[in-house]
Amino acid sequence: MAEPVERPSTEPPGTSGGGIAARLGVRGGVNDWQFTAVSAVVGLALAAGAVLAAGPWDSGQRKAERDRVTAAERTGGAHHDGGDPEGPAPAPSAPAVLAALSAAGTGPKDAPAGAARDLRAVLDPLLENDALGSRRGAVVIDTATGKRLYGKGADVPMTPASTVKIATTVAALGALGPAHRIPTTVSASEDRRTVTLVGGGDPTLDKAALRALATETARALKTGKAPSVRLRYDASAYSGPTHHPIGPNENIAPMSALMLNEGRRDDSVKGPAARTEDPAGDAARAFAGYLDKAGVTVKGAPAPGRPAKKSRTVATHLSAPLSGLVERALTNSDNDIAEALARQTAIAAGQPADFKGGRRAVTARLKKLGLPLKGVNIADGSGLDREDKVTAALLAGLLARTADPAHPELRPVLTGLPVAGFSGTLSSRYTSEAGGTGFIRAKTGTLTGVNSLAGTVVDTRGRLLAFAFLASGTTAPTEAQKALDKLATALGAGRR
Repeated sequence: MAEPVERPSTEPPGTSGGGIAARLGVRGGVNDWQFTAVSAVVGLALAAGAVLAAGPWDSGQRKAERDRVTAAERTGGAHHDGGDPEGPAPAPSAPAVLAALSAAGTGPKDAPAGAARDLRAVLDPLLENDALGSRRGAVVIDTATGKRLYGKGADVPMTPASTVKIATTVAALGALGPAHRIPTTVSASEDRRTVTLVGGGDPTLDKAALRALATETARALKTGKAPSVRLRYDASAYSGPTHHPIGPNENIAPMSALMLNEGRRDDSVKGPAARTEDPAGDAARAFAGYLDKAGVTVKGAPAPGRPAKKSRTVATHLSAPLSGLVERALTNSDNDIAEALARQTAIAAGQPADFKGGRRAVTARLKKLGLPLKGVNIADGSGLDREDKVTAALLAGLLARTADPAHPELRPVLTGLPVAGFSGTLSSRYTSEAGGTGFIRAKTGTLTGVNSLAGTVVDTRGRLLAFAFLASGTTAPTEAQKALDKLATALGAGRR
C-alpha cells in the first residue's frame, strides 16, 4: 500500500533576517540579535531572535511544490504539502508575539508554581486525541532555564521519522562548526596528462559549480599546454553500502561522495525524483563535457580512480557553509543532505563514512552534550530508517541546546526549522483554523503509522519553549498532523 512521501520545498532557505523586521517596522533585524550570557535576559533575547532572525521571510520559500508524490511502503517516506507559489502574506501572529515580548519586561519570568499543572490541563486532553495512535511521547522545556515544564512518555524510545534530522544536524555542527565547507577538488598528475575529480561529499554540487571547476582546471592545464587528458573520478571518501536500507527510491540517492544535484536524473525537479544509480560516474561525465567546452579534450570515458602520486590540486569548489546546509536540510527535510552530514560527522570523528560510522559519530556527539540516550538508536541521518529510535526528551533537549548561549555553533538548527504556514515542510500546515501561523517553528516527521513534530514556540510569557511530540500507531496522517499542530499551538498561545 502506498504512503505519502516527504515532499520538500523547491528552494533552499537563505540566511538573511531583515525581511520580517522590515515588514513589521522593527529596526535592525537579525544582525542586531545577539546571544547574551546574562541568564536573566536569555529567554527574551532568544524568543525575539526566534521571531526576528528566523522569521518566515528569511527562508526563501516562495515556490513550494503543490503535488504530493506517493511511494511504496518500503520507502519509509513521509509527506508534506507544498506552499503557495505566490508567496505567503505577512504572518498575522507576528505583531502579537512581538507585543507580548515587549510587555514581558526585561527578562523571562520564572515558571510559576502552577506552570506544570497548567500545561497538564492544556496538553493532556489534546494528547488523548485518538488520531495520535497507540503510543505518544511529549516533552516541553523552558530554554532559558533548561527546566522541563511538561513530560508524558518522555523517555520512551519511539520511531522519530524525519525529526531525527535534528540530532544529525546538531552533531554535525558540534563536530565541524557552522563555517565548515565541503570541498570538491580536481587534481592533475605531474605530467598533466591525467586529472581526477575528487568528491568530498557535497550532495548540493550543481552544474554551475562543475562548470566553474572545469574552467579553472582548463586554465591551469593550458599553462602546461596539455592538449588532452584522461579523466578519473574519486568517490572513495565514503565507504559501506551504497543504498539506504529502504532501498532505491525517489526520496534519496545512492550514497556517494561525488554527485551532481543529489543524483537527480532531471535537475529541474526538486523534492522526490528519479535518481541515478551511478551518481559519481554521471558527475564525472558531466565534468568531461565541461572540460571539452573549456578547450581540454578528454580521451576515452571517465574511469574511477584516485589521484596519481605527486598530483596537485588545480581547482577547488567549496559547498555552502555547514550552517546553510543544516538550514536547508531542516527546512526542506532534505534526506540527501542529512545523510551527507552524518558522514561528514563520521569523517571528523575518524570513523568510516558509512551508516555505522555515522551512527557512532552522531551518538558520541550527543553524549558530549549530556543528553539522555537510554534506548536511543541513530540508525541513519535522515530518519527514513524505521530502526531509528529516539525519545521526546532527547529531541526537546537537543532543541534547548540550540537555544543555549553556551552553544552558539548550534544556532543554525534553530533558524533552519520550518515556519508554521510559511516555509518548507510547514508551508501548508497551520491554517487560520489551526492557529499558530508564523510563530511556531518545527521539524516534521511522517512515516506510515508515525507522526512527529519537534520545534520551538514563543509563549505569551515571552519564553522560548522547546517541544517534542511523537506519535506511533497512527492510521490517519492528516488527522494526526492536525492533532500535533493543535498541541504546538496550545503551547504558544493557549488556544486549542
